[in-house]
Amino acid sequence: MDYGVADGVTTNPSIMLKDGVYDVEAGAKSIAQLIAPLPVSVEVTTNDREDMIVQARRYASWASNIVVKIPVINEDGEPCLGVIRRLEDEGIRVNCTAMMSFNQVALAAKAGATYASIFAGRVADEGHDASALIAACAGWLERWDCSTKIIVGSIRAVMDVQNAALAGAHVITVPPPFLAKMIDHKYTRETVRGFVADARKALEQMAPTRN
Repeated sequence: MDYGVADGVTTNPSIMLKDGVYDVEAGAKSIAQLIAPLPVSVEVTTNDREDMIVQARRYASWASNIVVKIPVINEDGEPCLGVIRRLEDEGIRVNCTAMMSFNQVALAAKAGATYASIFAGRVADEGHDASALIAACAGWLERWDCSTKIIVGSIRAVMDVQNAALAGAHVITVPPPFLAKMIDHKYTRETVRGFVADARKALEQMAPTRN
């Protein structure tokens, strides 16, 4: 946030637990307050579609900038598109998550999802071209003037960030440790070091002499 480059946060219970947060509500509210009015995506923890709606309504009540993460299908392969539609109709923004294909993204957009999350790393793990998928989805959304924004997650390396951005992703979930790698470059540091050294020498020569 201090860098001025964050556009939001996405989280889930697993990430919170890893960070020592044992109360999802308290953790979500804390993040929401910290980044307001930017969005924070909070994931449902149930496989039941009716329970997803109940959880989503509760999450949305915690803060106005909370977006609810709903999987495109549940673990039984049942579509969650109806859940997305109901929540969006109620004014609850949805981040449709765990998507691996063009068809999933297209259907989520048709259902009205605010965001469509493509898991690029997992797509690549299956031997498919994640960048081509992102580009196809971005192009389709633009041609049909859909408001759904693509979020690319499951980022495994800094190069994945660049590839996703060039493919047309609207949002990329960048793991915090990657930010330092994205900004740093040893030759930039060497160049700045040279500038500072030259400036010091010049200032010494320009300093007024005294008797």
